[in-house]
Formats: sequence, structure tokens, C-alpha cells
Amino acid sequence: MARTDHSFPAGSGSPAAAPAALRGRGAVTNVRHRFQRDDRVQVDDGWSSSGLPADFVDSVPDNSPDGSRPGAVVIPILPDTRCTPPAPKTTVTAEEARKMLSRNDSPDIPFDVAVNPYRGCEHGCVYCYARPTHSYLGYSPGLDFETRLVAKANAVEALRAELSRPGYKPSPINIGSATDAYQPIERDWRLTRGLLELMLETRHPVTIVTKNALVARDLDLLAALAEQNLVVVYISITTLDAGMARTLEPRAAAPWRRLEAVRSLTDAGVPVGVLVAPVIPFINDESMEHILQESKAAGAHYASYTVLRLPWEVKTLFEDWLNAHYPDRAQRVLHRIEDLRNGRRNDPNFGSRMRGTGIWADLLRQRFAVATRKLGLNRHRLALDCDRFQPPAGPGATAPLFAAGATGQAAQAPATASGAGPAASDFLSPVGAQASSGVPFPSGLPAVSGAYGRGARQLRAMAAGQLSLFD
Repeated sequence: MARTDHSFPAGSGSPAAAPAALRGRGAVTNVRHRFQRDDRVQVDDGWSSSGLPADFVDSVPDNSPDGSRPGAVVIPILPDTRCTPPAPKTTVTAEEARKMLSRNDSPDIPFDVAVNPYRGCEHGCVYCYARPTHSYLGYSPGLDFETRLVAKANAVEALRAELSRPGYKPSPINIGSATDAYQPIERDWRLTRGLLELMLETRHPVTIVTKNALVARDLDLLAALAEQNLVVVYISITTLDAGMARTLEPRAAAPWRRLEAVRSLTDAGVPVGVLVAPVIPFINDESMEHILQESKAAGAHYASYTVLRLPWEVKTLFEDWLNAHYPDRAQRVLHRIEDLRNGRRNDPNFGSRMRGTGIWADLLRQRFAVATRKLGLNRHRLALDCDRFQPPAGPGATAPLFAAGATGQAAQAPATASGAGPAASDFLSPVGAQASSGVPFPSGLPAVSGAYGRGARQLRAMAAGQLSLFD
């Protein structure tokens, strides 16, 4: 094993210099991304006795009773609350994607095709390996990754076009390989549900990875896909400690809600697996067996795990998070990560990047193998059916989604009566959303439900020169 320098000079990585944690956010700051040429740091120049720069503090006249200094001004010592930075808010920008299918040839990833309807993730998991992708947009992998989100508004239409290409060969598509497809903004945008409808329409196999209980919202579609052996869902459970989860992954579903989602999916006949990911030394590694036990009790059939990865800017973000939340064990955690990574904080090599190397990696591997064997997990491997695939219909067509399934739902549902509220299956655009042309969607369209309702809205949108987000 490579020799590691465990010296710890004071500076940006020391607990004393760690920025304060932000409620409801994983990252504690906006780190400088690797493509950024300039760097900005806010400092106190010492001109104000209030601890704030002089430019930020209003001067007040000197009202001393003796009048010895007429006309003099005094800087108040009370802090100016107006200068307190506001809590970062989540913003969503719509973009038009040129394509949706992302392919990889990594030997340690069990899928070769993926779809991600969103850039950035509001869950705010501090350890997320996808954070560095925000650098390509010119955003920070820190707070920007959690607050400046991008929704691929034409995701369904773009994927439909790719599946319609001559010579396309189906392979299980993973939804959520980078950013979580069921993050909170999915409640309004409903892009993931639209993708699942397309998967059911075309009988295309799909796998889902998420840590949000919102996946149970689409139980009707997932159950219909499961009846044809077209879907498997993996729920990521990092810890059973709700307090730890609030700091580690602040806006993801609580652990107990994820277990409830596992139970709901299993009861509906949907194959479910659990990911103990990532395993972080001295933070959640002791919970592996407990997570697997509770997941099995909830109905999970499959399980896997990965060790913490710290690519690019994630190293700095994770160190800041450790120093903010666990300063007593920060260096111990980092040194154990180095033991797992041949003396480095990150190992990008295939075959070792997911589970590490060395005696501690072997110990984790043995613990996982014993636990899964005792619990009866991973006894058989699920192979999804790729032979049912049917190329999608052209734009504007309304194929009955549940025609081949046993559920027989919603495809023949009549339109909602005029004046009634929207049905539960309506796919309405978020307030203020715009079409790819930049024209706001009309708010006065009558609410209609089912496949025929969506077809009618498509016709109206086409007539208005607009392209619907979700049809």
C-alpha cells in the first residue's frame, strides 16, 4: 500500500476553518469547480467593529451629550441583519434536450444505457458522485447542484424519437443513474412518469434507482410493467438513522418511508432491490446488516452496496461536510477512505472504484456476503424481457398504455366534464412552464384525463404552435 501523508496543516480543510452547515442542504458552500478560472472569497477587512465590512454598515450621527465632537459619526456595534445571506432557494430551468439516451461501456456498471430527465438534484446528498457534472454547465458542484436545477422539458419526445430510429436494439434503460429521477421537483414536472408511460407503450425494459418514496406514485405503471417482466426498482437506503439522513441526504425521503415504498412495490408485484450505498467508514458502515434485514422484511429480493467515491470536487465538499457535522472523527474517516483507495481519496479505476481494495474492503465484502446469504437475498438474478419491444407510434398518436397488461386501466377513460377539477392522471405543466419555443402554456385548457385526453391536448398544443411538456 502506498505511504500516506497524514499531516494536517491548518487551512481550508481544518475543522476550525469549516463553514457552517445549512439547514436542508447537503453541501455547506459553493466550491470552485475545475473549469473556473477566477475565485472569489468574502473577507472582513476589519474596518467595522460590528464584524462587517464598513460598506455594509450605515453610519449614525454622534449624539454625545458633551458635544465635544460635533458632526462626528460613529459606526454602530450592532450587526446589520440586512447583510445576512438569504437561504438558497431551488430554481428550475427548462431546457430542450437533443437526445436522452446515454451509453457507457463501464465493466462495473450493470447497464449500458441510461436516461436522466434532470440535471442537478434537490436531494442534496453530499456524497453524490454526479455533482461534478454541474461543472459542465458553469455551475458549482456544491450548493448550485442542489439549488440550480435543469429539467429536460422534452424528455419524453426526445426519447420517443430515439426509440423510433430504424435499427434500434432494445436494452434495459436505467432511469436515475446520475441524478434522482424522483427528486422533489418530479412532483410538478412529472417527466419520469411520462418516461414510464413511454416504456409501457413500447414494452421496453427499464430499471430505476431512487432514494425517494415518490416512486410509489407510479405504482400503476410499474405494476403493469412488472406483469410483463419489464421493470425492476432499486431503492437506495444509506442509513436507518433519521437524524443522520437529514444531514447526509437532507431532502431525500426518510429511511422509514423508503422501506414503506419497498413494501408497497413488493405488494404490487414489482421486483425490488436495495442499495446500501454508499458505505462511509465510521459514519454508516455499522448499519449494513440492519439495513439489509429491514429491507428483506419489507419484501426486497435483491441487494448490493458500494463504497464512498470522491471524484473531483466531491472531495472538498465531503471534507467540509465532515468538519461541519462530525469534526470529532473527520480525520479518522478520511484516513480509512485512503486505506480503501490505495492511499488516495479517490480511485477511478474500473473494478476497484465501486468497492475499494485492501483488508477493509475485504471485510465489507465478507460482511455483505454473510448477511445476504442468511437473509436469502440475491438467490436468483432477474433477467428483463427485451423481446416484447414495439417501436413507438409517431408524434400525436395515442396508444393505449394498458392494452397488453392485465390491469386494464385509464386507456378508455372519458374526458373530465367541463368545469370539473383535473383528474389524478392529468399531466399538467408546472406554473410558469414554457414550451421549447419559449411560449408560455395556456392556463385555460379544459382538464382531460387518460390517453385520449392527452391526445386531445396534443392536438390543441399543435394548433397553437406549442409542444406539450408531458404528452
